[in-house]
Amino acid sequence: MPAPKNVLKQAMAEGRLLRGLWLALGSEPVTEIAGRAGFDWCLVDGEHAPFDPAMIRRQLITLENTGTPAVVRAPGNQDWILKQVLDVGAQTIMVPMVNSAEEARAAVRACLYPPEGIRGDGGYTMRASGYGAVPGYASSANAEICVIVQAETRAALDNLAEIAAVEGVDCVLFGPADLAADLGYRDNPTAPEFWEEIKRGIGVIRAAGKAAGIFAPPDRNAEMVAAGVTFLSLGADAALMTATLGALARSET
Repeated sequence: MPAPKNVLKQAMAEGRLLRGLWLALGSEPVTEIAGRAGFDWCLVDGEHAPFDPAMIRRQLITLENTGTPAVVRAPGNQDWILKQVLDVGAQTIMVPMVNSAEEARAAVRACLYPPEGIRGDGGYTMRASGYGAVPGYASSANAEICVIVQAETRAALDNLAEIAAVEGVDCVLFGPADLAADLGYRDNPTAPEFWEEIKRGIGVIRAAGKAAGIFAPPDRNAEMVAAGVTFLSLGADAALMTATLGALARSET
């Protein structure tokens, strides 16, 4: 029995527009609602939200029960962290702050079993292998792993073509908040020249044959799709709840 088919990786390779939601609250009911809402993917944010491996595992189980593909953003680009995220069942993993081709290759190697990578095999102890119920997991897992790396600094922009060319990288995603700060636009993130930099970068990624992604302000989404983005975040559970409850509290009825 092989590892489960990663339908999100396949859709990404086909160039489909994939629209999703960031999950930061760690609430299984909220995650279940999001999973049933009709998004193409939902991302469990292990970088900025208070997720440990046990909570990530619960989020993955909740999403599996809705049928919506899960993405997990790891807290960093360390092999032991990526291994833990994969072992609890993630197949699509996002790696923040990747600034060079060398760092991108390190992320890919950490996600793949030898000889292509260095991922350790937890065998019967892993949820990813069904705790041993998927005996062919280790020999089939590599083909179903999807790696998204984030470009969030000037260094990443300077090395973007090399990062996107790394074998095993499926998508490069822009994090505009950190990128704006590093480029000197922290207090002016709407500057047209900043977004021109991003659109140029999208073209570089697509020219390498990889998917381009972004978490942009909603009023930029159409522009980003027109520029070539195919992995698009539509928002985050926490921000949407803040906006919705705030509007309700301010309503007159």
